[in-house]
Amino acid sequence: MIDKDKKYGIIGLARSGFASAYKLKELGVTPFLSELRPAKEIPTAEKLEKDFPCEFGGHTNKLLECDCLIVSPGIPLNTPILQKAKEKNIELISEIELGYRIKAKDSKIIAVTGSNGKSTTVSLIHHILTGLGKKSLLAGNIGDAFCSYDIEKPGWNYIVLEISSFQLDLINSFQPDVAVLLNITPDHIDRYNSFEDYALSKVNIFKNQEMTDTAVLFWDSPEVKHFTKDIKSRKLYFSLSPNDNAFAYLANNYIQFGSETKVPLSYFAIKGPHNYANAMSAMLAVYALIPEPTKIAEAVKGFKSLPHRLEYVDTIKGVSFYNDSKATNTDSVRSALNSFEQPIRIIMGGSDKGEDYSVLAADLQKKVKKAYLTGDTQEKMRKTFSGKIPLECIADFELTVRKAFSDSGEGDIIVLSPACASFDRFNNYEERGNFFKEIVARIGKENEKK
Repeated sequence: MIDKDKKYGIIGLARSGFASAYKLKELGVTPFLSELRPAKEIPTAEKLEKDFPCEFGGHTNKLLECDCLIVSPGIPLNTPILQKAKEKNIELISEIELGYRIKAKDSKIIAVTGSNGKSTTVSLIHHILTGLGKKSLLAGNIGDAFCSYDIEKPGWNYIVLEISSFQLDLINSFQPDVAVLLNITPDHIDRYNSFEDYALSKVNIFKNQEMTDTAVLFWDSPEVKHFTKDIKSRKLYFSLSPNDNAFAYLANNYIQFGSETKVPLSYFAIKGPHNYANAMSAMLAVYALIPEPTKIAEAVKGFKSLPHRLEYVDTIKGVSFYNDSKATNTDSVRSALNSFEQPIRIIMGGSDKGEDYSVLAADLQKKVKKAYLTGDTQEKMRKTFSGKIPLECIADFELTVRKAFSDSGEGDIIVLSPACASFDRFNNYEERGNFFKEIVARIGKENEKK
């Protein structure tokens, strides 16, 4: 529940801020809204100004008159107004925390975080629950914001949430029944002081769990085991090799799920070790609340891969194209490389997130015929990989894709797997991936005529 006697403010009016504002209004509370961008850049500004007290173009001290501030995930915690709010002991929370306080008590929460694989995992959890006949809500960092749904009303059996480290930075009472930590690899280093700070943000997902709650963890990750060694939750592990410590593990051509259930890999449309890890974590998350492994295994069938995650696009003149635009960090690229048996042609580059790209050098040497570098990071990547792999720098994104195709012969594979964010020239990774697919479609049409 929320305290209606308190004054609430919302900082940042993108998806989660908008949802928080209208959820509070539904509950009889009118928050004060603050947005750094000018009103002309906000498509919903006119509506918001009619419904709420607002300020655009900067965050003023009016926010310091509030008792609680709901902070959008895009707002860095070192923003001056937030520092002032901390000094005045104003409570800072995320939209995820707000949703948790509002939601109906009978809804069980399964929350998933990690550097990579979150969207695939929550989508598979939702797919399994739906297949088991349960009413499941999928929200958070995927699809619509948590607070955009009628979460305060009874009826949702399960709420499945994808949660980023930014959202976990500001939770106070959030206590998921099941919390999944897929992996911890360097990401968003531009936003955190150190890798340890980033890892501790991820581990916040467990901070309010009790012994009756469940943590689903990756046994093979030293980082996951190190940062979760002191949590109170019951632990269920998964592993990519046979392991007595893991409740689910990958064997030759199946997943061992518990002591008796073997799940054939043919059940999974998603391929590659990283996707089998995602699948095991999803099955374990459901098992923690519905301990019926055979039914869960059957419910896995029919799940398809999400767009922009090693998505097959087309084969043109024997050259296959894959869209892995969601690969915005080095660990995602490594997973992509390990999903192919033969060397590939890889398109990399974008806006820098502060990562050390040299960690990819050995994998690229083993798995790549040639790298095509583009975007703001192309020069940094060129210096990192020069002399180690064949590479070429091309400023224009479409020309990069076309050059990779013109270099290719029958049987070659071209993969867009950038290892970078997209903000140097695209609004998001989806826009980048869709543009890649448009280019491939144009190449396909041009080659139909030949």
